[in-house]
Amino acid sequence: MSNGPYYTSDGNRLEVYFPGTHNFNQGPDFLNARIKIGATEWAGNIELHIHASDWYKHKHEQDLNFRNIILHIVWINDQEIVDHLCKPIHCFCIQPYVSQILLQRYRNLMLGNAFAKPCHSYLPAMKQIQWLSWKERLVMERLEKRSKKIIQYYREATQDWETVTWWVLAANMGLKVNEALFESVARTISLKVLANHRNQIHQLECLLMGQANLLNQHFEEHYPRLLQKEYAYLKKKYQLQQAIGQPAFLRMRPASFPSIRLAQLASILQRKDHFFDFFKNAELIVLIKEMLIVSPNDYWIYHYQLDHPSSYHKKQLGNSMTNSILINTVIPLIYTYGLIMKENSYQEKALNWLLEIRAEQNRYTKEWVGYQIPNHSAFDSQALIELSNAYCMEKRCLECAVGNAILNDK
Repeated sequence: MSNGPYYTSDGNRLEVYFPGTHNFNQGPDFLNARIKIGATEWAGNIELHIHASDWYKHKHEQDLNFRNIILHIVWINDQEIVDHLCKPIHCFCIQPYVSQILLQRYRNLMLGNAFAKPCHSYLPAMKQIQWLSWKERLVMERLEKRSKKIIQYYREATQDWETVTWWVLAANMGLKVNEALFESVARTISLKVLANHRNQIHQLECLLMGQANLLNQHFEEHYPRLLQKEYAYLKKKYQLQQAIGQPAFLRMRPASFPSIRLAQLASILQRKDHFFDFFKNAELIVLIKEMLIVSPNDYWIYHYQLDHPSSYHKKQLGNSMTNSILINTVIPLIYTYGLIMKENSYQEKALNWLLEIRAEQNRYTKEWVGYQIPNHSAFDSQALIELSNAYCMEKRCLECAVGNAILNDK
């Protein structure tokens, strides 16, 4: 939009002292604005429409919320509008002040292919220092979204951080496909029950797999039958209620099968009995990563599923999955703890740890790298994933620093 001067539709000079507060509730679009039209200063509300005639289509003349409109901003001034006293409302037609280049850029952004970043032909669009600032905001937005979920868990777990950590860790191990089921499994087995059987890996496995409905069949091999027998006893002893649903195997890599992930989770449970304290007090994130690199018991060297032998292959938790746990479990937990306890040092530690973790490589980040946007650490990749999901996919170009840089580029 040009820098003015601006004039209302009846030829009076328009000056804006304060545009008002954007109103997201019922009533005018902007509240408590201050403007000057001609020689007169006005204080009140501002309403926006595409067509001036939309005022009557929306029946604003009948709404008490629209009694103090000092300016009607429109794209097309197709009708004179009057207030409840039949006095004309000052109108500002914005169309003549918007450049065709700006309009074309806006159309490109709004009509472009969804994931695709309709802004691709303008990228990188900003200087690196601007990208760094934007990424910081995106990472904060992403962590705050996750914090809302963790805060809800914190309330449900009666403020027990260890229980919250157990729920979040289990859900993360299930990946997106089995996330809900794995969380349900965690919610059905208390940490106290797990602690009672921490020294017996087969008992941890039978609890997890039994609750995940993986032991409800006939088995030929000895080890699955052992798990089945142990689970029947423990289920009755602790009055356990199995999780609802079946684990998904379809279209998954064998290394990510729910049976393997549960076996790895059982091995992680053997390592520590107070996960959250360990995460919270760790000075170096590499210490947490070392604790997470586990291998399930020897049965799984020759199996991806119970009762289905396969060729020899160690099932150690890999770098990709350990980094996923750090990014999606440990860091959000530490960040949220700092948020609740009002201790900024934990939030800073969470953000610094993201800078130490290797960047995620997926379809989102690869596209951005293709347009010369750096992706050096998990801090970068988390920001780019949030940008793609929360802004590009939702066409929030006008709220995006990149979109604004493009539209404001002279």
